[in-house]
Amino acid sequence: MYKSGFVTIIGRPNVGKSTLLNKIMNEKLSIVSNKPQTTRNNIQTILTGEDYQFVFVDTPGMHKPKHKLGEYMVKNAESSLKEVDIVLFLTTPEMAAGKGDLYIVEELKKTKTPVFLVVNKIDENTQERVAETLKNYSDIMEFKEIIPISAMNGKNVDKLIELMKNYIPEGPQYYPEDMITDQQERFIVGEIIREKALRLLNEEVPHGIAIDIMTMKKDEKGIYQIEAYMLCEKDSHKGIIIGKNGSMLKRISQYAREDIEKFLGCKVYLKVWVKVKKDWRDSQFILKELGYK
Repeated sequence: MYKSGFVTIIGRPNVGKSTLLNKIMNEKLSIVSNKPQTTRNNIQTILTGEDYQFVFVDTPGMHKPKHKLGEYMVKNAESSLKEVDIVLFLTTPEMAAGKGDLYIVEELKKTKTPVFLVVNKIDENTQERVAETLKNYSDIMEFKEIIPISAMNGKNVDKLIELMKNYIPEGPQYYPEDMITDQQERFIVGEIIREKALRLLNEEVPHGIAIDIMTMKKDEKGIYQIEAYMLCEKDSHKGIIIGKNGSMLKRISQYAREDIEKFLGCKVYLKVWVKVKKDWRDSQFILKELGYK
């Protein structure tokens, strides 16, 4: 009996949704950063076993939007609750559920889809704090399954996958077994570059950054030639991104190139320019051009 289904991972920003997805897949498909609101698009990732196939949707974290890009991200997260077979509600150990989590729980109560409570980052908290969190959420809502995990070190992640097999229906193999994502290579390359900027830059600058891949092609020697623009919103941000004598942009490009080479499995020549597009996050035209439709 072959089983297949769609799984959405939902939670407030920065609870480890992308880290969990990456651990499940053992691939760096969703960018990971210690800054919230890292993920902007729903990334479909495919996990295929001998008798099952999960199609994961990694959503942007739910938050109160401040601009059109934020509205897009929240709409994406909410829409992912529909027409899936399992919802993984990811949170972290807290003595009491915060406003953000309570808002998500109220939305989850409206769905008939099986909802798992997945409490992440147990390696960073005491057993007592984890136990208190499990009890608090059990009092708020009835979940199909409750499981504490560490997405970073993989604790209980295999157990989570086994539990999920019990809730997906019989179905076809939607994707070839060697396919791990439906995202284009260009998109993932852009996300890798953006991750390096998120990691190396500070405060508000990263959230005003987008990556536009201009060219991406292999030359006769089998080397990928990639040229990209990094969009930012202010002239002052451009200076910070470039750094003294171009030092910061050089670091971003170097670290990005290393990960892109691992992803593509070949040598890469990467050239990144910085361009100012004021208030691009509120421009419907630019958002559409960047793929936020």
